[in-house]
Amino acid sequence: MTLPTEMTRIEITEPGAPDVLQPRRVPLPVVAEGELLIRVHAAGINRPDALQRAGKYPMRPGMNPIPGLEVAGEVVALGAGVSTFAVGDRVCALTNGGGYAEYCTVPAGQTLPIPDGMDWVKAAAIPETFFTVWANLFGLGGASRGQRVLIHGGTSGIGTTALMLCREFGIETFATAGSTDKCATIRDLGGEPINYREQDFAAVIAEKTNGQGVNVILDIMGGSYLNANLSALAMDGRVVMLGFLGGARANDVDLLTILDKRAVVTGSLLRARTRDEKAAIATQLREHVWPVLADGRCLPIIDKVYALADAAKAHAQMEAGDHIGKIVLKVD
Repeated sequence: MTLPTEMTRIEITEPGAPDVLQPRRVPLPVVAEGELLIRVHAAGINRPDALQRAGKYPMRPGMNPIPGLEVAGEVVALGAGVSTFAVGDRVCALTNGGGYAEYCTVPAGQTLPIPDGMDWVKAAAIPETFFTVWANLFGLGGASRGQRVLIHGGTSGIGTTALMLCREFGIETFATAGSTDKCATIRDLGGEPINYREQDFAAVIAEKTNGQGVNVILDIMGGSYLNANLSALAMDGRVVMLGFLGGARANDVDLLTILDKRAVVTGSLLRARTRDEKAAIATQLREHVWPVLADGRCLPIIDKVYALADAAKAHAQMEAGDHIGKIVLKVD
C-alpha cells in the first residue's frame, strides 16, 4: 500500500480555550514494534482531551501531546511482531494520544475489530468510554448482576455507556442529570433519573432503596460530591472516581461514614495504565461486550459529528454541556 508522506493533525498550540486547537501538516507517524498504523476515518471527543487542551490534565513524561484517545479506521501498516491484524482490517482502538489526525499509531493490544455493519462514527465512539466503564465500574467497582449503581453525569458518553451495560448485565441503576430531556434519556436507557438541580441525590437514593443505598458509585465530580456519595453508599460500597469537575480536593470528609460502611474510595486514569493493562481490558471487552455490540445492543449514542478541521467547535460543544452521548470527528 502506497502511503502519503504527510498528513493533517490537530495540535494544541498552547493551553487555553477551544480555539487553540489548530490543524497542522506533519509527517506520518512511524509505526513501531507491536503497533499498527491506522488510517483514521473517525475519532471520538472525550473530556480528558479538553482537560489536556486547557493544561489541566496530568501529562506524564512520554505521553503523546496530540489529543485524541480513540479512533476507528483501516489498518495500513503493521509494526514488527504484529500477527493479530492484517492490512485492510477495519478496527477501532484506544490510542495513547494522537487520534485527532488522518493517521495514528496504536498498540495492537489496544485494538479491536469493528463489529459487522457498524459505521466508522459509531465505532470511534466506543473505545475510550467502553474501556473506562469496564475497567472502573465492573473492574475496580465490582458491579455485578443484582446490585445497585449510581452514575453521575448519566447522559455523557461514559454515563450512557454505563447505563446500557448495566441494563445488559442486570444491574439496577440511578443516574444524575441536569435537565428534563436528559432525565428522559436516562429513563429510556433503563435508569432511574435524578435531576441534581432539583433533587438531593443522596436523599432520593435513601428513599428509593429503603435506606440500603447503592453498591457502586461512578463519579465524575470529585471533591464536591464525596460526602454525599458516601451517604448514598450501601455497606461495603465503593466510590469509583473518574474525574473532578467539582474539584480535585475534598475538605471535611466524613471519615466515620467510611469506617461505618467499610466503604472503598478509589479511582483511576485510563491513560496512565500500562499497555499490558489496556490490552487485558481489551481482551475482556472482546469476550463479554463485543458479542453484545455485534447483536446491535448497547451501541453508542452519537450527539453530533464534526469535521476534523472543526475540532475546536466540537470541544466548545462538549464544554457547553448540552450534548447527550458522544461527539465525534469525521476525518474523511
